[in-house]
Amino acid sequence: MAPDRAHIACGPDAHRPGQQAGGTEDTVPADFTPDPAHEPHIADGQAPDADVDQVPPAPSTGPSIAPSTASSPDKRVSAGQPGQNRAPGTFDNPSNSSKQTWKPTHTRKKEELKALGIFQRATAEHLWRMLRPGDRHDRCTRDTLNALKEQGKVRVETRLESNHQLWVLTERGHKEAKQLLPGNVRVAALRKLEFNDDGEPVTGEGFDEHAAAVTMTAAVLTGAGFGTPLSWQTEIGHKLPYGYTQYADLTMRAPDVDVPAMLLEVGRVNEPVDVLVAKVRRYSEWFELLAPKADKVKAQAARHDGAAVHEFRLWSRVYPATGRAGYVPVAFVFTGKTKAQRASRMRRLEQAARSYFAGTKYAGGGITAVDYHQAVPVVVTELERITADPDGAAGKVWRRLGRDEWQTLAEALDNPDGDRLYVVQREQARKRQKEREAAAREAQRPVCRRCGAKFTDDRWDTVRQYPAQQHRELCGPCLREHHEQAQAERAARLQAEEAAAREAAEAEAKKNCGLFGRRR
Repeated sequence: MAPDRAHIACGPDAHRPGQQAGGTEDTVPADFTPDPAHEPHIADGQAPDADVDQVPPAPSTGPSIAPSTASSPDKRVSAGQPGQNRAPGTFDNPSNSSKQTWKPTHTRKKEELKALGIFQRATAEHLWRMLRPGDRHDRCTRDTLNALKEQGKVRVETRLESNHQLWVLTERGHKEAKQLLPGNVRVAALRKLEFNDDGEPVTGEGFDEHAAAVTMTAAVLTGAGFGTPLSWQTEIGHKLPYGYTQYADLTMRAPDVDVPAMLLEVGRVNEPVDVLVAKVRRYSEWFELLAPKADKVKAQAARHDGAAVHEFRLWSRVYPATGRAGYVPVAFVFTGKTKAQRASRMRRLEQAARSYFAGTKYAGGGITAVDYHQAVPVVVTELERITADPDGAAGKVWRRLGRDEWQTLAEALDNPDGDRLYVVQREQARKRQKEREAAAREAQRPVCRRCGAKFTDDRWDTVRQYPAQQHRELCGPCLREHHEQAQAERAARLQAEEAAAREAAEAEAKKNCGLFGRRR
């Protein structure tokens, strides 16, 4: 997101050469996760006693250049770069033993060489925040850089607007960094010392400021525990089918942390909003690319099956699974200009890029949950906001586009209105549908013509099963009462008929007896 890159492109779809904060080839590596087996070690007795780091190493979550456990920022201050009034080679990060003499150590020198090998340019503050966040200030880091300078392995390329020195590797230091870094970590291009016609050194001017902002972003994130220095790569190219390659200022791959992968664009509020939106669009296009030999028919069918679609996509072969719905998150880190200008840029980006990050509503009445599976999560922040927050990059300094509140990075990338809400709302919708169907069924339930009571389910099923049945208008109890009454009436009628027959027989018998008596 540097203005000086604009002269490289000749149009909206022009290529940008692979020169970075670390200028290297424009390929997407299959894997650049650090391999502990290839990490160089110091042989016993290699460094003299005076060159042994006196600070106990802090724990780390994975292979790294240095521990990434952050300390409390309110106890850490940048020592700046004042004139030294102490013996060369010492630094002022004292331990409890106040008389202990501290010196740049072999371990610290290796750390800084490897960091410059990855990021190409860095200030002492960057390296301090990234490599030794447990130190109270950057004096030790600066002393180590000066020691490396005396050995001809680093040099000062320029001074930034902030008056900080920007350090780069010399050819000798570049070669050593290559040997120190694991083979699957790409080494930044060597910044060769160039001179103009007057014999004055040529600096990177505006690009130096952008490169420093990129390294600072990686530093504050690493210092907050987001991966290790080896988790980062600069200027990774994402090639699109129509010939354009979208470069990310920073890419993070840290499978073991809460945010396993992220693409970052660092800007000094000097690029048009349309350019920023175009980056989001091209990232979205790249995320939709199918992996080599992927089954297109199955991939098309999987588009309607949530996260299953990503199994067929190229990005899932390059970056670790995000652990959340959607593509790899894209972060825009703004710095420079005024706070109002940065806020305006974020609002305008939010309005213009909504179609790429907003997701789509799940279908169904009463469903407000959003399907983020094929959306680009976009978060924004400011370097000034991060460095001012007591918790640094681990604090509530991130805003997810589409939301108003500032959150931690994990909170911003979470999707409380996504699949989790959809599961709840879908169950609620099912219950409501059942209730509506039950109400509609109750409205059709027959009512007994005799007593006015509603039919039971059994009586209703019987009526519908035997449509020719008599007395369909009666409920079960009334039907039984009707049958009992009819049976009683029949019994009474039979009884009356039998009584009448007996009476007739008796009368006939009497009549016959009378006739016979008279004849006698």
